[in-house]
Amino acid sequence: MRIATWNVNGLRARLDFIRIWLEQRQPDIVGLQEIKAEADDFPHSAFEDMGYETVLHGQKGWNGVAVLSRLPVEDSFRGLPSQKDMGARLVGARIAGLTFVTVYCPNGKSLEHEDYGRKLAWLDDLAAFWSGQGAEKGILCGDLNVVPKPADGWRGEEADGEIFHTPEERRRFDALLRAGLVDLFRELNPDASAFSWWDYRGGAFRFGHGLRIDFLLATRPVLARVTKVEIDRDFRKKKEGLTASDHAPVIADLDWG
Repeated sequence: MRIATWNVNGLRARLDFIRIWLEQRQPDIVGLQEIKAEADDFPHSAFEDMGYETVLHGQKGWNGVAVLSRLPVEDSFRGLPSQKDMGARLVGARIAGLTFVTVYCPNGKSLEHEDYGRKLAWLDDLAAFWSGQGAEKGILCGDLNVVPKPADGWRGEEADGEIFHTPEERRRFDALLRAGLVDLFRELNPDASAFSWWDYRGGAFRFGHGLRIDFLLATRPVLARVTKVEIDRDFRKKKEGLTASDHAPVIADLDWG
């Protein structure tokens, strides 16, 4: 089984690009974030034609998350309880004995902005929500807008204390790990310095000025079946003249079945 997460930064603007990726990488289950579309505007048929069932929690012009699956979806759920005011940021499904949840964490904007406190509260509620799921075999994936360690950002310790790099945000990330999850990329690549997001501005991708803020987190029974995890950096580049998202997909292969 191949699973993946990807902040596509606008699904309708990126649809042809996503199709190319799906054809080349052939994932079985994908969590998408920042789709920026409601159900009426979502191209369900385009994914159905490629063999994917869609579970959607959409929002017009902002936020929005979805799960694509080539395997039968047994059940689904939408929204983070008590966080409806923060928009469409969580959707999950039960697929092939796996609880698969994808999320788009609030950005926080700056340490002085009121959204920073809302971001911390949202992450607190996410950890509580996950603990309440009690999933033995589970994946929590998506754009968490947190840099867990200095090695996960291009500036290293120099960025400590700034937005995405604060002790408060990192404690929330660690709370997810204490809730029974492991960071699959870091588990299989303990010494790698690799990023999943690069600003469109200033040649950030070319110069390697990135952050690792997109994650596949999993319970230990899932970790035991993981054979490979990689950040699909090649799909941060243009394809056939099409502009990529500012995020790269993160992909894991599992011995499942």
